Parts: sequence; structure tokens; C-alpha cells
Amino acid sequence: MDAIASSSFSSISPSIFDGDNYQVWTVRMEAYMEALDIWEAVEEDYEIPALPNNPTMAQIKVQKEKKTKKIKAKACLFAAVSSTIFTRILTLRSAYEIWNYLKSKYVGDERIRGMRVLNLIREFELQKMKEIKSIKEYSVRLLDIANQIRLLGFEFKDSRIV
Repeated sequence: MDAIASSSFSSISPSIFDGDNYQVWTVRMEAYMEALDIWEAVEEDYEIPALPNNPTMAQIKVQKEKKTKKIKAKACLFAAVSSTIFTRILTLRSAYEIWNYLKSKYVGDERIRGMRVLNLIREFELQKMKEIKSIKEYSVRLLDIANQIRLLGFEFKDSRIV
């Protein structure tokens, strides 16, 4: 991404995570951080090797880029959470640690996710057109529930919605 496109994109701020809708927030944050070319620092907990005694310009550049990506990724995550959540993550050393901490706190284990999915499927099946004023509202509500199920990592076919 060239400097002009990068600077104009970075003026778009990520959504603030306040503890609700974690799955939606992670999808947005991953896309945002990929666009800024810093997602690698969140995904991998890589160490930045020390420079050799007589480093080449290329080695210096690579080390600086890796360091910068880690710092930017951490700053981006700090900026994208509420002050309440920030106080819980401020001592974590890397974007990788922050991401995994948030994941462990807000996704829950497989059993909890399974229970959430069962509740959402039940909610989906209990939807009635009578309670909602328009077909558009009804379809939006059904899609919303289906997408929540998908964000929890479970398959929900479009054919069930129709």
C-alpha cells in the first residue's frame, strides 16, 4: 500500500470493543489490521532477532519493519477497546498476547459456544412473521441470527433461511 493510501486508510478508526459482539469485532479488526499490514504481528508471536555486528541496510530495514509492526499492532488493539477492557490488557507485552487474552475471555470454550449456538438456533426457529412489521425486518432478523451462528464457527446453510 503506498503512503498516500495508507495514511488515508489509517484515518478510518476501528470499532471500539466494549465486551459485546466479540465475534463481529474480531472480523472487523482482522480486516482493519490486514489492511494496515500489521495482522502478522497479531497472528504470530515472532521474536525480533538482534542485528549482526555489521548489518546490511536490508537487515536493518527488515528489523525496523518487524519492530514497527509489533508496536503498531499493540497500539491498534489498545485503541480499539473500551477503557474497562484496556485496564485488563495494559500489562500484556504483545499484540499476540492481547488477542489471545481477549479470545479466551470472550469466546469461551467449545461447550459454551455450543450452548450459544443452540440458543440462537432456537431463537431462529421461534421467529414469527406476525411479531415483525415488514418482510424486510423479518429477513434482516433471520440473517442476523444466522450470521451470529456462523461467527461462532458453526455452519448454518442459507437454505435454512429461505
